[in-house]
Amino acid sequence: MKLYDSELKIMDVLWRRGDTPAREIASELKQTVGWNVNTTYTLIKRCIAKEAIKRQEPGFVCCALVSQETVQQEETQELIDRVFAGSADKLFAALVGGRQVSAETLRRLRDMLSDMEDDA
Repeated sequence: MKLYDSELKIMDVLWRRGDTPAREIASELKQTVGWNVNTTYTLIKRCIAKEAIKRQEPGFVCCALVSQETVQQEETQELIDRVFAGSADKLFAALVGGRQVSAETLRRLRDMLSDMEDDA
């Protein structure tokens, strides 16, 4: 499922707030992004068509059907495939290359890699 930046703004509200009436999503995005109500409702309908959101009645309550983690994994894999020729280690090298990395960050990265090895 490909979600565009504007659709991700809708999803972000749902991931933070949980099930939310469309009018409240529109209100929040009017304040934070400057969108009018029609723009927000159009994007909500696109997300419904993509089966990223489910509409519940009464009150046009929007419920996320896809988790933030799932979208992050799919977007990351697409980036790795498109920009780094499918190589996760090239992505990692680009992320940390030429930057100072704190001891704490290195510890967390080692822990994550260790956990991945344990799961393999």
